Amino acid sequence: MSLKLTTRQVGDVTVVDAAGRITLGEGSSAFRDTIKELVNKGQKKILVNLGEVTYIDSSGIGELVSGYTTVSNAGGQLKLLNLTKRVHDLLQITKLYTVFEVFDDEAKALASF
Repeated sequence: MSLKLTTRQVGDVTVVDAAGRITLGEGSSAFRDTIKELVNKGQKKILVNLGEVTYIDSSGIGELVSGYTTVSNAGGQLKLLNLTKRVHDLLQITKLYTVFEVFDDEAKALASF
């Protein structure tokens, strides 16, 4: 299953719901394009919901970091929500868990902006 991204607005926060696989190629470029598009539209508060992501590879992790950098450079914040065990473990192994703000509860994540 490829990556399916849907965006929704909750107050002034844009929530990106990701479902499927963030992998080299189509999945990671779709993610990158979505984040860039949001930043270009002036969205500075982005919450990425990874609850439905079944698999993420190293290029997918790279895209998360790239997205984080893009948003940060524009003066915004990118935070992660609902990590699956696999994604959580991957972020811990790569020490990126310390870079991203990660939440299990959407209401708390939205309030943190």
